[in-house]
Amino acid sequence: MCSVGKLRILLGDDHTLVRHGFRKILEGRPDWQIVAEAGDGREAVRQALALQPDVAVLDIGMPLLNGIEATRQIVRRSTVRVLILSMHADEAYISQALQAGATGYLLKDSADTDLIRGVADVASGKSFFSPAVARVMLDDYVRHLAGRGIVDRYDALSEREREIFQLIAEGHSNKEIADVLSVSPATVETHRAHILQKLDLHNTAELVLYAVRHGVIS
Repeated sequence: MCSVGKLRILLGDDHTLVRHGFRKILEGRPDWQIVAEAGDGREAVRQALALQPDVAVLDIGMPLLNGIEATRQIVRRSTVRVLILSMHADEAYISQALQAGATGYLLKDSADTDLIRGVADVASGKSFFSPAVARVMLDDYVRHLAGRGIVDRYDALSEREREIFQLIAEGHSNKEIADVLSVSPATVETHRAHILQKLDLHNTAELVLYAVRHGVIS
């Protein structure tokens, strides 16, 4: 969750004109502030760790250290939330970004319309994916199931498990989910384990991908 006061944002992209364009869009919000810019991945990591912004918006293809690796280092060493910018809508890139710890994935060709929403959602603890990305993931998933003759397991989840499934996918911690549902964190962890087992998933990144494919989050 973002800090009290202005939302503090780091921009990382190796194209100066692109960064300036994004800065102009984001600073149209009076309660948002660009605290730093970075032209490569190593500088983005350095700025993120030094300044601790609420959100880092990082291009996936930065020099010296790509956006995926920069995300991994930032998330491992801070509480900064990361929104990835990319030209690529295929699932391999999206999966890598999520595995690295990003909570949003925005296509550059839709940044003019989706950047504000993407940053706002990521800052508030939610996940965000460009609509085109969500469609690609759903189409790929449907083809995958059809090709393997697999029946979707989502219907096997109980009502409470579906509630917890969505809250996990939105980025909430066990304690936050426990507070929302008035249960203990241990109960949430038990449900989490059952959900992963029923859906044949292995970690939160895979759960988020699954949630996007099903339209549970966008």
